[in-house]
Amino acid sequence: MKLSHIVAGTTALLWITGASAQDTLESLMQTKQTFECRITNSVTLNYLLFLPKDYDSKSDHRWPVMLFLHGAGERGTTLTKVAVHGPPKLVKSKPEFPFILISPQCANGERWHDEALLALLDDVMGRYRTDPARVYLTGLSMGGYGTWSLGTKYAERFAAIAPICGGGEIIDILLASGKQSAALQSLGIWAFHGGKDPVVPLNESERMIAVLKRVGCKDVELTVYPEAGHDSWTEAYANPKLYDWFLQHARKTR
Repeated sequence: MKLSHIVAGTTALLWITGASAQDTLESLMQTKQTFECRITNSVTLNYLLFLPKDYDSKSDHRWPVMLFLHGAGERGTTLTKVAVHGPPKLVKSKPEFPFILISPQCANGERWHDEALLALLDDVMGRYRTDPARVYLTGLSMGGYGTWSLGTKYAERFAAIAPICGGGEIIDILLASGKQSAALQSLGIWAFHGGKDPVVPLNESERMIAVLKRVGCKDVELTVYPEAGHDSWTEAYANPKLYDWFLQHARKTR
């Protein structure tokens, strides 16, 4: 049987043999194509590096590492802005801080990029005496978002993370499988948020904690400061229990 169809303004005669008319029409409208390219990015990150006061004297010691991500207000080219909050502020008066601290600065108009942060982490860890089993991640506000992103996508790289007044993509957690899922389930997570945060709503942290528990994460905690606004980081980073908690976590390494 011969059928006549109009396709893109042209009359086409189609012989129907076994396949439906609809299948044949779709084969004319869509063809399989392949596109391939290589995309590279060049990234420059300025950062503050803190070494514990005993770093030089303990030449055989491997030190835990902490990567700190600042908030949106500290972006730019003035590196001293990075030390106005959190661990890089703390170490100015606590030279005995027992971590190698890496505090990068995000450029104006940018946000944290996972691949650049991992490359920086690899570079520092390759040049200093670090313990790959004890690598920790924390950040506030925009850095809290960065902590959720980097920590959940690359959970195998960290022993524990502490995101503060941030949020993330639950789809990255729900789609984790295999080794990534196992690493996520064994990741230590302690989140902090202000109960009256007008910038990043508390439910941003709550939804991340809920989905982590849903996929089987056991070591998960959320601390809410009921009267705190967006600045929940001052109280969180002033708590010495946070740093003890970090050091209780270690990853198994080969």
